[in-house]
Formats: sequence, C-alpha cells, structure tokens
Amino acid sequence: MKNYLAKTSRSFRANLEVCFLVTILGSSILLMNTLDPSRAFAQGDSWYVGKGAKPDTYYTYQIQNLDTNQGRPFLMTIYLEEFDESNGYWIAPVFVVDQGEVYNGTFHLSDLDMSALGSSVVPPEMAPYRNAYSSSLQWLASYVPKPGQSLSAPNWGKIAAIGGSAISPGGSAKVTTPAGTFDTVDVSWTYGATNHIWVNPNLPYPVKAETFAGVTSGKPPVLFAFELQATSNGQPPPPEAVIESPKSPLNQLTGRGSYSIQLIWEPDPIIAGQETKLGLIFSDSFGATVSRVTYDFTITGENETVLTELKNQRADDGTNLHTVNFPSPGPYDLEVTVTSEEGVTTGEFVESATFRVVAT
Repeated sequence: MKNYLAKTSRSFRANLEVCFLVTILGSSILLMNTLDPSRAFAQGDSWYVGKGAKPDTYYTYQIQNLDTNQGRPFLMTIYLEEFDESNGYWIAPVFVVDQGEVYNGTFHLSDLDMSALGSSVVPPEMAPYRNAYSSSLQWLASYVPKPGQSLSAPNWGKIAAIGGSAISPGGSAKVTTPAGTFDTVDVSWTYGATNHIWVNPNLPYPVKAETFAGVTSGKPPVLFAFELQATSNGQPPPPEAVIESPKSPLNQLTGRGSYSIQLIWEPDPIIAGQETKLGLIFSDSFGATVSRVTYDFTITGENETVLTELKNQRADDGTNLHTVNFPSPGPYDLEVTVTSEEGVTTGEFVESATFRVVAT
C-alpha cells in the first residue's frame, strides 16, 4: 500500500510539473506576442479574398487598371447586401463613378473567391469595370481562395511568368488611406518592378495595391492599383452623376505603354461654339519626345457621334496642333492612335489613348 501511494504521489508530482511548464511556456509566448505585435500578427489565421465579408457592408475603392480606359482611375463601390444561402453567393449591388458618369449593376460574388459569377446582372457599359474588378481587387484569389493561406507563409505561389519571383507575405505595415489607418501585411513580388498588395486580415479585399506591367525596357506602366476610400455598415450613399471638367494638360499612356501622349488645349476651359486649339506631344516610355510620328485622330461626342476623324496625321518633331470647334456643351472623347514612328509601323499592336474633355 505504501509503495502504491508513493508511486501515485510521484506520478501526481510529475503531472503537476508538466502542467506548470506548459503554463509557463504559454505565458511566455503570450508575453512575447504582447511585446511584439508583429509576432502576434504572424500567429493569426490564414487569409483569403472574401474573409471577413459581412452583410449590409460596403467598400469604396479608387481603382486603376491598365486594360480599362487606358489606366484612368475610377471609383467602385461594392455593397455586400446579403448572402444567398441557397445559391452560395453574395448579392452585391455595384456602383461605378468614372469622369462624373455613374454606372451600376449587381454582382453575384462567389463564396469561394469573390469572383463575379455568370449570373451577375451586368449591363454592357459595366462590362469593362467588371473585368477591372477581376484583375485588381479580386486578383489575389488565384493564390488565396477559401480557405486561404497563412499570412506568415514563406510564399503563396509564383506568378506564371519567366523571371518573376514568388508572391510572398512580408512584414507588417501601417497603411493610411482616405478610409483610415490599417494594420496590414505587405504581400510583394518582383517581376521587372517590385509590386505590393497590402492585406488586412479582417477585410475581404486588400486595403491597397501598387503593381506594374512587365516590360523589357522603359518605365513600366501601372498594371493595376487601388486604394480603399470608404467602408461602413448600411447602404452606401447613392452616387450622383456630375460632369467633371478636366484641366489642361492631360497625359495618357497608350495601351501597351510604349508611348505617352500629352494633350494641351487653349482656352481652358473649352467653350462650346468657339475655336479651340488642341496640342499633342508624343513621348516614348522613357519620357523622351519621339519624331516622325504618324497617327489617327478622332473626336466623338454624345451618342458616339463623330465630330472629327483625321487619318495619317504627322508630328515630325513629336508635336502637332489641331483647331477644333466643339458645337455644344458636354463631354467629348478624343482618341489618338499612333500608327508609326520613324517610318516603322506599330504593326498588329494598337497604340492608342483616349482623352475626355468637356466643353462649357
């Protein structure tokens, strides 16, 4: 009996010591995490596009996408109205404000990766913005769909391009946007330039992004960029259509980023019914003026009515001047398409830029 009690006592003390060590170890880890927020952050759950999505919540972003409006920024508001349990998707009214004009539709966002499903109600004028959404806010879903990956993982995978590095969550960073200041993880990779997407683990979309197209020479154009402007519970305030009058000059990259075109006009603002002088300056991707440029120049007004259509215009020293009369107030689109430089055609590639001006 004494042996049994002694054995039991030793076993009890051993278990007590183990429990004590576990408690001390757990307390030490907790203390380390408290003293080092980045360490505590690394211990958090994995993240995926859509994590933290809540019904009756909206997110407004300024988005810039190379394949949409030659990279001209626009505003997009996504309202996660409710989750449709029977179909497994979010019902999300979407509003876009671009140069003062408002477009709207309804996305059906997959619970798996927040992609806009085929059942979405998207009118034709919203189609370019749906594509921009997929290749910007939702872009990371190719690497972190539900259930996601750890924000402290060595990497999330490699982009499908030769010479590109892995997409890797890095250190923590505080990011300030018009919507506030957020604790984020800097997800980055290098493909020509270094690209960044800043992720907050409690938001369904990243807070901010700056990425660049892969080019062999010159300054890389922005592939996509976005920044959170506002987020809140409840319905978003309804956007209003307002005609914005841009100021001279305007700069646009052509579709492939090979040329930068500057548009200058006088008088500023443009006055309907009076002559307006429009100046064009053509530069390469390094910012140097190019010579012996041949281009087409088209101006369209409301309902895509063609006001001016000029073919094979020449800018021998990289500049040219046009005189135009805008017949009535309102917005006009000016499309400039480079067809050759130094006698060499652009071939199958379309090197064009579109500017929007407003006559008052």
